[in-house]
Amino acid sequence: MIPLRILTLIFTGPEQPAVLVLEPIEEQHEGCSRIVPIWIGANEAMQLGVAIEHVKLPRPMTHDLFIDAITNLDACVDHVFIPRVEGQTFFAKLVIRQAGRLIELDARPTDALALALREDAPFMIDESVLEQASFPYIFKDDKAKEVELQEFRSFIENISPDDFSQQ
Repeated sequence: MIPLRILTLIFTGPEQPAVLVLEPIEEQHEGCSRIVPIWIGANEAMQLGVAIEHVKLPRPMTHDLFIDAITNLDACVDHVFIPRVEGQTFFAKLVIRQAGRLIELDARPTDALALALREDAPFMIDESVLEQASFPYIFKDDKAKEVELQEFRSFIENISPDDFSQQ
C-alpha cells in the first residue's frame, strides 16, 4: 500500500465533471512524480472541496452525519484503501476501527476520502493500481522557476508596441 495525498481538485462548474488528482507520498525523482486522476461528478467534487478546506457548515452534511454516527458508536475512520480500478472506475475500502477490530466497508473513493479527510485519516492505493492508473507529473524546481521568471521579466521589459504590428 502506497500512501497518497490530494494534489488538487479541478472543479469547472455544476454541470461539468471534475477531476480529483491524487499523488503518492513517495520520494520524488528529479522533478518527476506520478499522479492519479479520478473523474468525479460535480456533487462529489463539492463534498470533497468542503472536506479538503475543512469547512464547517451550520447543518451537518451526509458525511458529517456519518462521522458523528461512527464516533457515537466508539469507532473512527482508520484509513482508506484503493485496491483496484476497472477502466475509469476506482474502488475503495473504508476501514473503520472499533474496539480494536478493523471493519472494511466497500465505498466510492470520493465518499471514503471525504470521510478520511474529516478524520485526518490516511488514504492509500495498491501499488498495482498506481502503476495501472497513474501518469507522470513533471514539475520544475524553484531554481528553474526563477530562471523562467527572470526570462519573462526580461521579455516584458524589452517589449514594445512595434512587436505587435502586422507586417
